[in-house]
Amino acid sequence: MNIIAATDDIVLFGTLTDPELLEIVLGAVADAQPVALADHRVFTAAGETFPLLLPCEGAQAEGLLLKNLTDEQVARLDYYEAPYGYELVPVVLADGQRARLYTPTDNQYGKGAPWSLAYWQQTMGAVTREAAHEIMDLFGKIAIADLVRKLGPIRARAQARVNARNDAPPVTLRKGPSRDAVEVVAQNRPYSRFFALDELTLRHTRFDGGTNLVEREVFVAVDAVVVLPYDPVRDTVLLIEQFRPAPFARGDLNPWCLEAVAGRIDGGESPEIAAHREAEEETGLHLSDLVPAANYYPSPGALSEYLYCFIGLADLPDDAAGLGGLDAEDEDIRSMVIPFATLMDAVRSGEVQNGPLLICAFCLDRERTRLRADATPA
Repeated sequence: MNIIAATDDIVLFGTLTDPELLEIVLGAVADAQPVALADHRVFTAAGETFPLLLPCEGAQAEGLLLKNLTDEQVARLDYYEAPYGYELVPVVLADGQRARLYTPTDNQYGKGAPWSLAYWQQTMGAVTREAAHEIMDLFGKIAIADLVRKLGPIRARAQARVNARNDAPPVTLRKGPSRDAVEVVAQNRPYSRFFALDELTLRHTRFDGGTNLVEREVFVAVDAVVVLPYDPVRDTVLLIEQFRPAPFARGDLNPWCLEAVAGRIDGGESPEIAAHREAEEETGLHLSDLVPAANYYPSPGALSEYLYCFIGLADLPDDAAGLGGLDAEDEDIRSMVIPFATLMDAVRSGEVQNGPLLICAFCLDRERTRLRADATPA
């Protein structure tokens, strides 16, 4: 790569060549033209989904040259790229034009397969654009170091918004209009870390044809998965037990809760992938199959969280139980393998106080006869 004096023009070769994402980051439609960089190619970073521009003799990387950028637009680009360890360096393009290029500050990423913009747009474009809206809303408000710590929750919240658009539950009994009948009069987010809090002033259509102006606070959580591991041959389930701060804050005398395996859906994950990952992380289990149980909002009056619940088919010998969880997330989890009948006894006695586990137990009760018949030789 030939290094020369920098100019104000910036060349892009990866995700920011997506026009929608670029407009979100710049805050305006870009003045852009197609360009190429000789002896380079765009690859996928090993183990990741984002692109990496690397030398490749005889190849030619296609990109966009941004011209007439304002100081604020360059600062917005820097803000978006900096959390990933990218900074601007000068470069000469295939046609001799001089520009600057975002490149990693070190060799922290390995080379994966060739990267495709079309495939990225199909698989990761929507969640990346959603995350970019929240990231750029923080531009000028928080420092890069603080933004880095928020990226995981931001991407998980973005995935939840994408899921909400893509989910299409039946509408047969409901008579309320679509979300287009709701006007956001004012919105403020006074708190945002792992969770966020939104203060909303909304105007919505009433059933009698009028309108309501309401002030509401919404606890913005992410989508999550719940998995109840079940062995249909042994007719056993695996439960976990762990400390929960919310029952403790309520004053519960025993804030260690019986639960199913559960965890958030990260940005770019499907509910199914998240279910398998959480089962492995919390219990070390390999699930052979997932049986959909129920999808629902646990507390829609104030909580945006949406749960995807599954029965996870697994081999559950007695020694499947043990200790688990991720040290990085300060998890301290004890698992137990018990007969299905014992689970239902705990449901009836009130020892099971966890809503997702209750719903999974009732869904398993509904599906249990079929699952056992399918799994047990005649």
